[in-house]
Amino acid sequence: MWLLRQPHSLYGKMIDLNKIPTHVAVIMDGNGRWAAKNRVNRISGHNAGMESMKNIVRKASDLGIKYLTVYAFSTENWKRTEEEVSGIFKLLVKFVKLDLDELCEKNVKVMVMGDYSVIPDNAKKSLEKTMEKTKDNTGLQFNIALNYGSRAEILRGINNIIADEKKRKINLPIDEKLFSKYLYTGDECGNVPDPDLIIRTSGEQRLSNFLLWQCAYSEFAFTDTLWPDFTREEFEQIIEKYQNRERRFGGRN
Repeated sequence: MWLLRQPHSLYGKMIDLNKIPTHVAVIMDGNGRWAAKNRVNRISGHNAGMESMKNIVRKASDLGIKYLTVYAFSTENWKRTEEEVSGIFKLLVKFVKLDLDELCEKNVKVMVMGDYSVIPDNAKKSLEKTMEKTKDNTGLQFNIALNYGSRAEILRGINNIIADEKKRKINLPIDEKLFSKYLYTGDECGNVPDPDLIIRTSGEQRLSNFLLWQCAYSEFAFTDTLWPDFTREEFEQIIEKYQNRERRFGGRN
């Protein structure tokens, strides 16, 4: 785990393309504070955050990262005002409509992690169209965690395991490998590997119910930068610092 206080202009020159993390996950935090700081409404903050997300998708694709997962909307975010929730989903529809051609051009595959069956119909249809059109792409897999909560994901996995055991589809006891297949990152999303690196913006240092099972040996990077101000250059800086970490996965030197 490390903290980034100020982006450094010299970063981005020394990235080792042979040591690129396979899976990077991002907790995109700070849209509301950015809006307050810039004296605009919260939807404008989310719109600015969407632009940052597009830039990071482009950079992740250019670097050869295989999986990028962003925490777009949690199971707890329904507690926000109806206006803000509606605005977030409208921006999501705008994103997938305007950027579908570019996603295909960059060979990006889009997947959704979470129970998106309950989101507004227009957002659900737009996402399903995007997933269908990009399903055969072989570049970056861009996972959008939507109506996602890790505790709900784990409980859902346990209940599905119990149901399948009763149907004699599986045998007890289960191991970690089998359990992982029942998570959203499992069979449904093509068995996404655990994140090598988890980034959280805005200065907060917590996971907020994100990838709790999958993060067992992840590296963490926290930055004070509010998400709408998060740049491709700072993303590169974090990747470089990650490459200087020694990962032992519980073993010895």
